[in-house]
Amino acid sequence: MDAFSLKSKVILITGASSGIGRSCSVECSKRGADLILMGRNHDELMKTASMLDPESKTEFIAADITQSENLEAMIADKVTALGKISGFIHCAGIEKTLPLKKHSSTLYRDIFEVNVIAGFEIAKILSLKKYKDATSSFVFISSVAGMVGEPGKASYSASKGAVISGARSLAMELCRNDIRVNSISPAMVKTPILEKMFENIGEDASAEIIRKHPLGIGNPEDVANACIFLLSDASRWVTGTNLVIDGGYSAQ
Repeated sequence: MDAFSLKSKVILITGASSGIGRSCSVECSKRGADLILMGRNHDELMKTASMLDPESKTEFIAADITQSENLEAMIADKVTALGKISGFIHCAGIEKTLPLKKHSSTLYRDIFEVNVIAGFEIAKILSLKKYKDATSSFVFISSVAGMVGEPGKASYSASKGAVISGARSLAMELCRNDIRVNSISPAMVKTPILEKMFENIGEDASAEIIRKHPLGIGNPEDVANACIFLLSDASRWVTGTNLVIDGGYSAQ
């Protein structure tokens, strides 16, 4: 028996329309999971769907996850279609790099609503007996920015630190419901957002960022594979941990 298999598991993934969320969707489907994919952009969700294993059953929720009053009804509808949820990956996130003098209360609220609150609200829904499988695993995508200070990232770093600490508390509370909760902290990963950033900051600054990653910049699949481990039975004795996937960035 393959302990890393996700066959017969239904996984809900936020931020599934791009980047790490898209990669998690593709890799989970390869491992046999059925999927509920959430994202704001319907067309991009369909693009993700075109990359999935054809044997995976898939449902879609094209919506703003910060509108929490509608979340439960939307999730309930998809659970009826696919079955109870055995895994959840919160990939949706906002990243802003701005000097402190340009931070505002609105910026803090916007970032926390997506990066922290929406994920915990979905976890609250999925922890209910009527929606969860007998055993479940929740994975929150945090960031090394939640562990290591970086200029211009006060709001983003604060939100990702909240994800790490909040996930630990959820792990302690939800273990009685047979739910494991963990977070993953990636460093820089090759996504369209990173490519655009490199274009804007120039060759020298880009080379310096790459230099800070002893194993080089990561691929989205590197994070997705860590998610598969935490969602699968291979990690059945793992909860309340923060798995760092950063090519050595935070070891320096």
